[in-house]
Amino acid sequence: MVGDIAQVAGETAPYITAAAGAYGLAVLARTQEQAADATVALGRRLAQRIFGVRAEDEALPEALADVVAEPDDADSVAALRKAVRKALLADEELAADVRALLPRAPFVHAGDGSQAVVGSVIGGDSVQIGVVRGDVHIGTSPRA
Repeated sequence: MVGDIAQVAGETAPYITAAAGAYGLAVLARTQEQAADATVALGRRLAQRIFGVRAEDEALPEALADVVAEPDDADSVAALRKAVRKALLADEELAADVRALLPRAPFVHAGDGSQAVVGSVIGGDSVQIGVVRGDVHIGTSPRA
């Protein structure tokens, strides 16, 4: 079970990191504002479920506050992942709730240089892309 929880924590942390980057100190605040991005919205729900809903002026848990301050810092993200794993190991119901949310999760961009690929199958020809900004459509065309 510990290995499974570590995997769930690893899958959860990028969503919470995205929400922390978007909402900052208000990531755990209960507001009616709708996130425009599905990844950020899921990350916020996960953060609130794992760490609890708090008023905007309440302090965040240290691991989450560190990610809010430095969302691209690998050590902060690792500490957040560990805090999530501890919370999931301590509460089986919470772990089940988080697992239930993840399969429906949209694509996660875990930050610049992210190697995250979710729900993809690669076969035949493949394409590797470095940095892309804006909309990208990749497809195949008939060969002449």
